[in-house]
Amino acid sequence: MNLYLRLLLLRWRMRRRRRLSVWDVARTPFRVTVADLDLLRHMNNGKYLSILDLGRMDLMVRSGFWEKLVRAGWYPVVAGQTITYRRSLRLGQRFDLYTRVVGFDDRWAYLEQTFCVGRTVYAQAVVRSRFLRRSGGSVDHDELAELVGGFPERLRVPAWMREWAEHTRVDTEFPVVDDA
Repeated sequence: MNLYLRLLLLRWRMRRRRRLSVWDVARTPFRVTVADLDLLRHMNNGKYLSILDLGRMDLMVRSGFWEKLVRAGWYPVVAGQTITYRRSLRLGQRFDLYTRVVGFDDRWAYLEQTFCVGRTVYAQAVVRSRFLRRSGGSVDHDELAELVGGFPERLRVPAWMREWAEHTRVDTEFPVVDDA
């Protein structure tokens, strides 16, 4: 199923679902479609990443955070992500994607997103994101805190996530090798 069609269906369903706080866990239900499958007839690894976008959108819209971002002229971008696959999702299978904000550091917002069938975890992703201005430049930590009314004390980015962020930084120049 095309991602845009899924987004439209999600937006339509959101109107009838309960409001959330941006600090709540959003449960977003899905079903594996034919367009999600790879040659081995299970959900393609790239589809998981596309569905992660929909889970984040569900949390932002249902919490009212998306509307605040739009008014401020800001938008989120994924700066890094890692995902671990545990089981295969198959055609027609229903699953839920759970999305929660883990915390913030001076530069990044960290989210955890988990694919489950019932209580069984099928895959889990950690996403590092940043907020940008439509006019150009990044939104700083204090501005973001002001927009959301402050960050809860209970949110603490685990040390391993900070290390992961540091170890996955991309060099700004690629060392070109001339092997011709």
